[in-house]
Amino acid sequence: MNTQASAVIIGGGVMGASIAYHLAAAGVRDVVLVERDELASGSTSKAAGGVRAQFSDELNIRLGARSLEAFGRFHEEFGYDIGLNRVGYLFLLSTPEEVASFERSVALQNSLGVPSRMITPKEARRLSPLISTDGLLAAAFSPEDGHCTPETVVHGYAAAARALGARVLRHTEVTGIELRGDRITGVATTLGRIATDTVVCAAGPWSRAVGAMAGVDLPVVPLRRQIAVTEPLAESRPGLPMTIDFTTSLYFHAEGPGLLLGMSDPEERPGFATDTHDRWIPALYAAMERRAPALLDLRRTGGWAGLYEITPDHNALIGEATSVSRFLYATGFSGHGFLQGPAVGEVIRDLYLGRVPFVDVRPLSADRFAADAPRPEVNLV
Repeated sequence: MNTQASAVIIGGGVMGASIAYHLAAAGVRDVVLVERDELASGSTSKAAGGVRAQFSDELNIRLGARSLEAFGRFHEEFGYDIGLNRVGYLFLLSTPEEVASFERSVALQNSLGVPSRMITPKEARRLSPLISTDGLLAAAFSPEDGHCTPETVVHGYAAAARALGARVLRHTEVTGIELRGDRITGVATTLGRIATDTVVCAAGPWSRAVGAMAGVDLPVVPLRRQIAVTEPLAESRPGLPMTIDFTTSLYFHAEGPGLLLGMSDPEERPGFATDTHDRWIPALYAAMERRAPALLDLRRTGGWAGLYEITPDHNALIGEATSVSRFLYATGFSGHGFLQGPAVGEVIRDLYLGRVPFVDVRPLSADRFAADAPRPEVNLV
């Protein structure tokens, strides 16, 4: 292969597919999306599928809310049923510091049009009957949040991008980015060279290596996160919200007749391992016993491991490199990338076209760390 592209997007997860679609829909010709495996085979397919606008950072609130709108019309627009369940996100709060932090976040969310609210432990138990309210001080809830199927979103965007003329190269690995001075001239792949002056890095946990090919530092570290799936519940819970015990990070939502659940493992160390192990189970069971003892009666029937793409302040890297011409990036989402995929596709499209995006993402530039200007996000799962 020896071909020409207006832009080469590296990474076939939700970010790459969304960006490819939005560029092609804007009339950009010869868009090429390169994925070394199958589409959605990386972090996107391992995500819990949560979609929300409940964040502490105004940029993340706007990106989440914009994406929720896109998820809401996805079936009508693309013909793909993404299994969107708008059952809400419920954050359970057990310390005065957590309550104060979420009160500030909810006030900011409300000012931006997000219908989140603080509720009592009794109200939280009514929404999520599997929890215990012992030691619970309050909760935060937004009814428009929920969860859907990540892989279907990727394939919907990819199919629409192809229909608009974009090329999707699967099982194709990027081996280098060619530069002439500070200008990109091409991308080397296992299928051959692609002549281009623009690269978009949407490679998730592998973004640091992709950035290094162009001399761009993208401070992204991979971190394994595990998910478990349970046997069917004795009683169906169709309206069960995505429930998060903020103190422990234990979360669960309905998955078919059973539950999908997970939590962070404080003993996990950075790396690309995606095998499953049971070292996290004692901590998981301890969190269940404390906040949702009913879950202890459910047998685990499966699960998987995937990679978060972590940055130093647990917030995304979105922007265009200053050291190299036309190297754009959307990565480092630290666990909330899938839910922001639709909106970030719009943002990267506008940056490519020289338009002003609907939200100013300059504070999420990768250069913020060198400038000692981190932008922490605290409402993490």
